[in-house]
Amino acid sequence: MDYRTLGDTGTKVSELCLGTWRFAKESDGVVETDRKTAHALLDTFAEAGGNFVDTANVYGDPSGTSEDWIGDWLADRDREDFVLASKVYFPMGDGPNDSGLSRKHIRSQIRGTLDRLGTEYLDLYYIHRWDEETPIEETLSVLTELVEEGKVNYLGASSMAAWQLTKALWTSDVEGLERFDVTQPMYHAAATDDTVEHYLDVCADQDVAVCPYSPLAGGFLTGKYSRDGDAPEGSRADLVDSFEEYYVSETGWDVLDEIRAVADELDATPPQVALRWLVQQRAFTCTPIVGARTVDQLEENLGAAEISLSDDQFDRITDARTV
Repeated sequence: MDYRTLGDTGTKVSELCLGTWRFAKESDGVVETDRKTAHALLDTFAEAGGNFVDTANVYGDPSGTSEDWIGDWLADRDREDFVLASKVYFPMGDGPNDSGLSRKHIRSQIRGTLDRLGTEYLDLYYIHRWDEETPIEETLSVLTELVEEGKVNYLGASSMAAWQLTKALWTSDVEGLERFDVTQPMYHAAATDDTVEHYLDVCADQDVAVCPYSPLAGGFLTGKYSRDGDAPEGSRADLVDSFEEYYVSETGWDVLDEIRAVADELDATPPQVALRWLVQQRAFTCTPIVGARTVDQLEENLGAAEISLSDDQFDRITDARTV
């Protein structure tokens, strides 16, 4: 596993980040990833050289369980070997101040996150969403205090619009507050939404790193689907009504065809090529967040760190997105 500098920071992270949103997540009463499997996934990731782990205070059932399990695993390891990211925004209780990005809620949640992870600081703290009810000045002010207090090293923003990120960066510069160094949008090779491209233009211009979630388009880019066939039984496309709306388009099929062709050339798999295309982005630092239900799935995804796309292969995939 190679490492790269995370945007405009001095911290180096693995080319791939491990996503833990499935840890302790219940679907129809069944836990997608239990504690034993979660620790096996963390072991596999670390053994491959991965050092960048992403979680959030709301991940797991009940909320906070993902952080708890990571903290348990980390207790037997050197904390300094890992770059930990978590998030704040969504409700953690029923009270009127139990959600959002107010000073009160952020202060409360950083204490809980650090306690569950068993660490004195976070490497990266994301706001999970934009808060329409709290001035961005208040949010950035308290986040800056956390950096000054040594509780957080860097700040990130998840699921923002381009104008929101621009406003936040401008506010930081004008008010002398800490900036967002990392963003976390939904992004993948089959994405066709111009608004995401505008957002990424801001990231490139401002040297903000990008850690996209859903880098395989919800499984669409794994290659398990075909244009004319029915979705495999039990797959996300089979179970989730909105799958096609979010992930499938005619352009997406063209991209998948090119990814399959490149995979054949490299003796790789479509997921590995789709992830590698993100890793090799030229305009901005891109570290995709990979999740997996099983160790086998994770090992396949980690294979993206072992291949390299030629300029021609990279451009063919990119061109398929714009035809």
